[in-house]
Amino acid sequence: MLASMDLRCFFTSRPLVRHETSTWNPPSSLHRVTLFFSPLRPLRDRLPQLRVLASTPPPKSLNQQDRRTDDGIPMDYVRTLAKFKSRHNHIRVLEISRRLDHPFAGSRLLLLDRPGNIHSIAFLFKLLTGTYFDVFATFPAILSDGPLAVLGLGAGTAASMILQLYPQAEIHGYEIDPCVVSVGREYFGLSKIEKQHRGRIFIYVGDALRASVREGFSGMIVDLFSKGVVIPELQKPETWVRLRSNLRKGGRVMVNCGGSCVEPEDAARDGASIMEETLKAMDEAFHGQVSVLKLGDRKEDSCLALTGPMPDPVAWKQTLQSSLRHHVDMWRPYRR
Repeated sequence: MLASMDLRCFFTSRPLVRHETSTWNPPSSLHRVTLFFSPLRPLRDRLPQLRVLASTPPPKSLNQQDRRTDDGIPMDYVRTLAKFKSRHNHIRVLEISRRLDHPFAGSRLLLLDRPGNIHSIAFLFKLLTGTYFDVFATFPAILSDGPLAVLGLGAGTAASMILQLYPQAEIHGYEIDPCVVSVGREYFGLSKIEKQHRGRIFIYVGDALRASVREGFSGMIVDLFSKGVVIPELQKPETWVRLRSNLRKGGRVMVNCGGSCVEPEDAARDGASIMEETLKAMDEAFHGQVSVLKLGDRKEDSCLALTGPMPDPVAWKQTLQSSLRHHVDMWRPYRR
């Protein structure tokens, strides 16, 4: 456990930089971790949502608590690998025991804000996550050859999955927090991916909205959150127009738009309304060519968005491994 440390945050093609970090202690009431996700009935129809919250103190009967793994994970099954505050985030890395009967058993989770929304996930013995990252993994199959941008790299979940499924892909990942990149390398296998796919992944630290390459991107994955919500710039059509200008002809964008499943740090903000504002801004910038894929249920929903004409579903499925094909049927045209 890292309570106070000087984390060496480093990134591609730049010298080693030393970043001072300060201590962040979670509330004393953190007795168990509650993972909020939509029911897996079945997984091909509903994906677990990613949110971790500190719950109220446990019941008097610990045996009773241990049995209630359907709505939470007792701390006996959670190991904290890192915990500190960077300039941008409250960073926690959790490891969930493989002994637990839970979709996240055997995973490592990256939490970056006070409510505990999960920003990256990795399993030791499997590639797919059972989360929206699996939908991102279908994206390269409908893109032309060319570089793919990941805006909001986090610890590298999307980039890692894509490079393992599409070894010839070229990933340009953008992350504002160098400490998150360093955590990805230390705990989520990002360093290994960089070595295995040298010349195929490039990591930049800075403002993701300024991402560009000379000939344009064939596609962009946008997963930009701050303080528990989609960043406010993405509720402005002009932001999407600017991002669109950095695409090649026929290029597409796939976006995590959030929803009611994410919890803002500011209780006055609402994830569902921010999701809708983001979709409206995209719809205006891309002239009505936006599709959505809904996850979860009505109470804990979220959605992804895809720009451009809807691809031929039969051709799309033929390019995917069988465990990913069902996602293609979940897309619907966006309607305001």
